[in-house]
Amino acid sequence: MEASIAAVSQPKTNPIVLDEKRQKTVRTLINASHRKLLFLDQVVDWETGIDFSKPPKVAESSWIYGTPYWDALTEAQRNEVLWLETGRDVSYFIWLEQTLPELYVGYVNQYHGVLSDDVREYLMVFSREEIVHTLMFRRYLDKANLRLWSHPENIPNYSLFERQLAGKHPVYGICWNLLIEWFAELNSIFQTQTDGIDPLTRKMFKEHHLEEVRHIAFAKTICENYFEAAPKEEMAEMCEFFQKGYGFLLDEYTYMPEIALHASFDFPIKPGDTDKIREVRNSPNNQRLNEARFRDVREWCLKHNIIKQ
Repeated sequence: MEASIAAVSQPKTNPIVLDEKRQKTVRTLINASHRKLLFLDQVVDWETGIDFSKPPKVAESSWIYGTPYWDALTEAQRNEVLWLETGRDVSYFIWLEQTLPELYVGYVNQYHGVLSDDVREYLMVFSREEIVHTLMFRRYLDKANLRLWSHPENIPNYSLFERQLAGKHPVYGICWNLLIEWFAELNSIFQTQTDGIDPLTRKMFKEHHLEEVRHIAFAKTICENYFEAAPKEEMAEMCEFFQKGYGFLLDEYTYMPEIALHASFDFPIKPGDTDKIREVRNSPNNQRLNEARFRDVREWCLKHNIIKQ
């Protein structure tokens, strides 16, 4: 197998050259990953299952909370909305974490002769952890009687953006997935880690968070290392590229129109009603939520000129 890989024309330059401090950071992340693995059968008490008498997230974090659309719902409908929104969050984790191993192992194969041992190993460790996360989230959907939402590729803005990553420097892929994971993780932790939430849901997201914190730290390390050394022209091009991605993620984590297709009742906002969708995304409650839950990723992006003030 090694011979067949070597027969393919390989890049001669390592695309991810870290300084000594960042090399130590990656080694620390590797050691932490090997010390504590997430085991699918032990991560939560699957046998006890979900307590449906409790919500999966705080009501105030609902996409339509604080709007007339929320106020007009019955208690049962509000509860359904909270579960459907959680189903979307879990679905997005599944789609992302099924894609990452292919991307990162692809980098390992493409640059196998030039990557440092530590970067290569963490890309593999990262991929292993994401596969287990995917299995965990699929099991959760089954236990919660929730459907898997559509692949983000079905959203034109997302699929167009993803296709543009092909052939670009690996840092583009790592940075894009950093933004996706960071948005997803900040969102899930913000809305589930309080008393009164279904215990299985709360624990699952907490255990997932322990590994995702390492993934985010790795990606930030790689990106910041690149940002420091890249020519200004390259940085300007990359920042312009990711401004579009940031805006897309902010919109989709604020309100996802597909929810109307999953609801058992006549949902008040139809998938194609752009005026109502814009109204909800810009509601005072969502503005407050986004300010609080996405502060870390926003400040990092501002620091590196990925977004403007």
